[in-house]
Amino acid sequence: MDKIASYTIRHITGEETYPVRHPVLRAGLPLSTCRFEGDDATSTFHVGLYIDQTLAGVVTMLESRHTLFGAERQFQLRGMAVLPEFQKKGLGQVLVREAEEEVKKRGGNFIWMNARKVALPFYERLGYVITGTEFVIKTAGPHYVMYKMW
Repeated sequence: MDKIASYTIRHITGEETYPVRHPVLRAGLPLSTCRFEGDDATSTFHVGLYIDQTLAGVVTMLESRHTLFGAERQFQLRGMAVLPEFQKKGLGQVLVREAEEEVKKRGGNFIWMNARKVALPFYERLGYVITGTEFVIKTAGPHYVMYKMW
């Protein structure tokens, strides 16, 4: 894995995530499927990672409670995506860590997600824990609920 040394992190809008969300998470589906419920909520934030002027990766954090968990300020990690030509270079880790720091600044101490089965090792390396059993999202395949608290 060749790390990329120079990148810029910026907060972006939900709509600005679509050029990365669509090819990575919604390939073959209408662009409209890239819009998530809660994208425009005032408590939601979107992080974009740029290589030069190219948006290479995105992640969204929504303040959202999962019924499995009792934590007070829960954030849901959604739409984590890095363009294929920038994958396996440590950028996904940078995005998740940046999002975690912003959650902490906002008083949150708990993140959960519906993680694709193929992404489980990535999230486990970042300290996320699987809970429950596998379930299938029709448009995205097998998933598990994962969480992290501090």
